[in-house]
Amino acid sequence: MARRRPRWYFSFRSPYSWMAYRDLMADHRDVAERIDWLPFWEPDAEASGHLDQAGISLPYVAMSREKHLYILQDVRRLARDRGLEMVWPVDRRPRWEVSHLAYLVADELGRGREFIAAVYRARWEEGQDISDPAVIAYIAERLGLDPVRLSTACDDPAVREHGLGALNSLSRDGVFGVPFFIDGYEKFWGVDRLPGFVASVRSRTA
Repeated sequence: MARRRPRWYFSFRSPYSWMAYRDLMADHRDVAERIDWLPFWEPDAEASGHLDQAGISLPYVAMSREKHLYILQDVRRLARDRGLEMVWPVDRRPRWEVSHLAYLVADELGRGREFIAAVYRARWEEGQDISDPAVIAYIAERLGLDPVRLSTACDDPAVREHGLGALNSLSRDGVFGVPFFIDGYEKFWGVDRLPGFVASVRSRTA
């Protein structure tokens, strides 16, 4: 069996994933070009039902209030250390399929990386609601992509089927949080583990 390519799981929801993305692109672009980029998100009720029927469980647990308060402090510290200006977004009615399924469409069209950059900027630097289809439509239009197709990807049965495959992938890999990096049998969880992942990938291509 062929060895799977190194990969990382990212989420637009996570500030740690945003910072890992910034670190990866700023300091490790050579590795960024040699790995697979896979989305992670918490599925809605419809997707959860399909996963249950298929016997697929995601190793994800809801966040406690105490952990949430800690993350608010921790993220501010990490952003300050990186010299990043961030805006904490308000998720009024979060539906993570809106942005993550739109990413799958953008990636198929060869614009996945640009879409990721734009969505992270919208959420973590501008405080926009990326669960709003109008925000996704605006991003798509700025990238020269079909705004209707991307903003309604979450309602497209074919894209949702693709999304179930992506969720199954993170289940098989045992991904329980983001950012999550995998190189062969080695797994690395958290933005502070990115250097170890980078070293592992580079050691095989030196």
